Amino acid sequence: MYQISLPKIHKEGFLFVGIFLVIALILCLISSVLGYIGFILTGWCAYFFRDPDRVVPTQEGVIVSPADGVVHAIIEDAETPEEMNLPKGKWTRVSIFLNVFNVHVNRVPLGGKIIKSVYHPGKFLNASLDKASKDNERQSLVVETADKKVIGFTQIAGLIARRIRCDIREGDTVKTGQRFGLIRFGSRCDVYLPSAMIPQIIVGQKTIAGETIIADMKAKGMKPLEGEIL
Repeated sequence: MYQISLPKIHKEGFLFVGIFLVIALILCLISSVLGYIGFILTGWCAYFFRDPDRVVPTQEGVIVSPADGVVHAIIEDAETPEEMNLPKGKWTRVSIFLNVFNVHVNRVPLGGKIIKSVYHPGKFLNASLDKASKDNERQSLVVETADKKVIGFTQIAGLIARRIRCDIREGDTVKTGQRFGLIRFGSRCDVYLPSAMIPQIIVGQKTIAGETIIADMKAKGMKPLEGEIL
């Protein structure tokens, strides 16, 4: 006998699913057609907040995707968010765009210690626009490994997204692939890699949070960056 296994729902979603369900029941009293629409939307809401388990790579030093979605852009010599205070040098930005049908639970791309966690208020432009990295509301984080290598990553609100949730703080020790937050509804995640590190993904590729490897810290050819985290 086959057993159907439904994914968990993130705790942030229970309130919204409940609201959608109440509205659907009210619509049923008005019209069966409206009721059906309400229940369909309730199902979509539960689907949006799903939180499936993931198989995280065990190789030391690999950097995994922080989000489900599509690699929207890989920008060399990208300007990093000022609030990150990343070391001087060139950085490569990998941007992953999430639509409203993707899993929106975010995962830590690289294990280590969170040495920066800064919320930056901003606009709600379409997250697919390049200027969204600088202008949109975002949560910026920097993680440092035991051997003092650092990467930055951000949660970026989009045109529809109006709420960024981040459950980790400065000083926290995190593991690669660990859940750390959520953005609702539709958004983007950026990862900032030292430019000497060659991304192992391509534009247009679909990613799975916590599973898809986007780069490898242990790869040969890495060059040290100048400066230090402030």
